[in-house]
Amino acid sequence: MSVQVAAPGSTGLGPERLSPEELVRQTRQVVQGLEALRAEHRGLAGHLAEALAGQGPAAGLELLEEKQQVVTHSLEAIELGLGEAQVLLALSAHMGALEAEKQRLRAQARRLAQENAWLREELEETQRRLRASEEAVAQLEEEKSHLEFLGQLRQYDPPAESQPESPPRRDSLASLFPSEEEERKGPEAAGAAAAQQGGYEIPARLRTLHNLVIQYAGQGRYEVAVPLCRQALEDLERSSGHCHPDVATMLNILALVYRDQNKYKEATDLLHDALQIREQTLGPEHPAVAATLNNLAVLYGRRGRYREAEPLCQRALEIREKVLGPDHPDVAKQLNNLALLCQNQGKFEAVEQHYARALSIYEALGGPHDPNVAKTKNNLASAYLKQNKYQQAEELYKEILSREDLPAPLGAPNTGTAGDTEQVKVGVALASGEATGTGWDGD
Repeated sequence: MSVQVAAPGSTGLGPERLSPEELVRQTRQVVQGLEALRAEHRGLAGHLAEALAGQGPAAGLELLEEKQQVVTHSLEAIELGLGEAQVLLALSAHMGALEAEKQRLRAQARRLAQENAWLREELEETQRRLRASEEAVAQLEEEKSHLEFLGQLRQYDPPAESQPESPPRRDSLASLFPSEEEERKGPEAAGAAAAQQGGYEIPARLRTLHNLVIQYAGQGRYEVAVPLCRQALEDLERSSGHCHPDVATMLNILALVYRDQNKYKEATDLLHDALQIREQTLGPEHPAVAATLNNLAVLYGRRGRYREAEPLCQRALEIREKVLGPDHPDVAKQLNNLALLCQNQGKFEAVEQHYARALSIYEALGGPHDPNVAKTKNNLASAYLKQNKYQQAEELYKEILSREDLPAPLGAPNTGTAGDTEQVKVGVALASGEATGTGWDGD
């Protein structure tokens, strides 16, 4: 509240703006002055009343009555001024109380704003911890499911005392586990294959785990396949130690998953570790060692490191020939890989020798309609095309296409006559001037 009043001694200088405190102070001074003036006027009024009572009818009576009226009017004005001053003081006190309440409310609002900001920070921190906890819970649930799965797999493990009599296992990622045809042959075929493999047995849970990992990897779910392999690997290392054939098998499986993800360095390190374990535990001429050598050679071949891959592949071939015999299908498979390595280095004479020998093995075992025969002929035809031996390549392609039961992966339509189909396929191959083989045979 501000009031403009003329301060004493400021006549002609304009009004002066007073603060509320100065206004209250001056109002109180005015009240004190008015109260003194009221007391003085009341004294005058009393004297005038006594004078009028003591005077008789005289000429000065009218003057006394006039003075008494003036004093009475002054008293009324003074009372009115005192009343207004009291109202002004009361209003000032009320405004002061309102201002104090206003300041109190402002302070409370600032405090509430600070508490609100603090609570927001606490809420954000709590939400962040909640998200972290949810992620941890999800990870723990995934690990729990993996552990439960591994626990279920353990029930398939044979008792410790019966392990020497159980069917030995083979070790390759393509031939590491028995095929459907081998499973249909029964325990006798499995026992014979195990005898060829040197009496080394794969637990049933690793077979099941391998199939599950291959399924996840085939679906591109590496975020599930890799932790599953790592968890199984850690479990095997805790139970059997690092230098154990089962650990080497698990390292092979994980290496193939990494290879599919193009993580060649990690896959190479795992395969070297698996090779060292198998050589120490199974001997340097065990078929499982040959399988790891083959996988390592295939990995080097995919990376274009053919010179490093060739001696590994050659050693794997020598082991398989010695242990499995020169006419075993794994020998033919190894010859196919060795031929591919030689072909990429321009050693076409060795290529033709390896493919011819693999072809004779497949034809002797499965007959001319064995799918491996067609695959090997296709690889050999590819080598002929790279050497510009178009006539030899054409003859092989015609032999492949002459099979009426041949499916259509080579690119020809299923309509029309067999002769038309042969002309289309051979024409495309000869027109292009090159053809590619069917790829590496991994273990």
